[in-house]
Amino acid sequence: MALVVQKYGGSSVSDARSIKRVAKRIAEARRAGNDVVVVVSAMGDTTDELLDLAADISPRPPQREMDILLTAGERISMSLLAMAIDKLGVKAKSFTGQQAGLLTDAVHGKARIVDVVPHRIRQTLEKGQVAIVAGFQGVNRGNNDVTTLGRGGSDTTAVALAAGLDADVCEIYTDVDGIFTADPRIAPGARKIDKVTYEEMLELAASGAKVLALRAVEYARRYGVPVHVRSSFSGKPGTLVKGTHGDLIDPNASSEEQEEAPMEDPIISGVAHDRSEAKITIVGVPDTLGQAARIFEVVAAAGTNIDMIVQNVSAADTGRTDISFTLPHADVRSTTAALNAVKSELKFLDLQIDDEIGKVSLVGAGMKSHPGISARLFGALRDAGINIEMISTSEIRISVVTRADSLDDAVRAIHTAFELDSDEGEAVVYAGTGR
Repeated sequence: MALVVQKYGGSSVSDARSIKRVAKRIAEARRAGNDVVVVVSAMGDTTDELLDLAADISPRPPQREMDILLTAGERISMSLLAMAIDKLGVKAKSFTGQQAGLLTDAVHGKARIVDVVPHRIRQTLEKGQVAIVAGFQGVNRGNNDVTTLGRGGSDTTAVALAAGLDADVCEIYTDVDGIFTADPRIAPGARKIDKVTYEEMLELAASGAKVLALRAVEYARRYGVPVHVRSSFSGKPGTLVKGTHGDLIDPNASSEEQEEAPMEDPIISGVAHDRSEAKITIVGVPDTLGQAARIFEVVAAAGTNIDMIVQNVSAADTGRTDISFTLPHADVRSTTAALNAVKSELKFLDLQIDDEIGKVSLVGAGMKSHPGISARLFGALRDAGINIEMISTSEIRISVVTRADSLDDAVRAIHTAFELDSDEGEAVVYAGTGR
């Protein structure tokens, strides 16, 4: 008997028919002898509809009230799914994040899980019942207020519960058959990946791949939780996220064999893209000691996560430089307000905002041992007539910023240049959202 945590996204439970289909899959897993915990997202576009409704009421609603509002979507899903499972003759009980023991910090809107105390979930499993947990939410351990975990929070909920329950696997069900070498909506010939390491998946998720939330992958790596990404619309095997690149090397092999082993594995795992970023350029910053540190202290205090940073060479005649960085669209307003508040202190001349950019990233653990990867990537973009505005790299990733209207072409050009297209025809997107 295995303990399995399953997560179903909004596209998998978008209506009554979909909920019944998911309930059948869960009931089959329980009848097969498995202990089953299910994490469920809000139905379809419910969260977006609630956000729009709140915006019609108030331009700046209190974050505490927003968290209470947004958790309603998952509570609807969990109750309906429990009813559907019960109708199939399998006992099920639903729980909010608070009832499931997901304790968080006090940051409304993007709280972090600080502990998992799943006593009631264990009791439910001991009775032979399926436990249904509302994703995306928890409770502030300090004051008992409801909190939400931010976008992709249901993935994080599932992995956290899998770690807290010492589950055998965490299955993330979505509307595609696994993790692909690119978004199949943009590159229809994208190839499904059978297995990917935590490090590679972290880079893909951080670079915009939406099939798994970044924080969920971080949690899985920290606690060694195997994550199996599958489609709720088919029975195909999906993609396993597990281990590190070092696991691919046999420790008992000779030194020569160990050196050659990574060469036999795929050099590139995939191409990810991100449309959610903007660029801020701080124009005319005095090129003096400590200016950059002060700027990014202000940005950090605004709660902004920065991706790429570029500082131009100081102009000899003015002693000033420009600093550009990318950040989430959602953080532009608060970040510019924070910087303008200290403009007289920092003595910069102007702020320029560019929200028409896109980021494309090439990820692969094998690239660090293969020369010529950068040349091939930049050559592919050149041949496609795509200009590069910013570049960022890690050991297993190269990211570039382009114009937003060139992003899809950039993804396809790089995907083709690295021969990532499948020989098995076009990938199937069952529902269209990728979540």
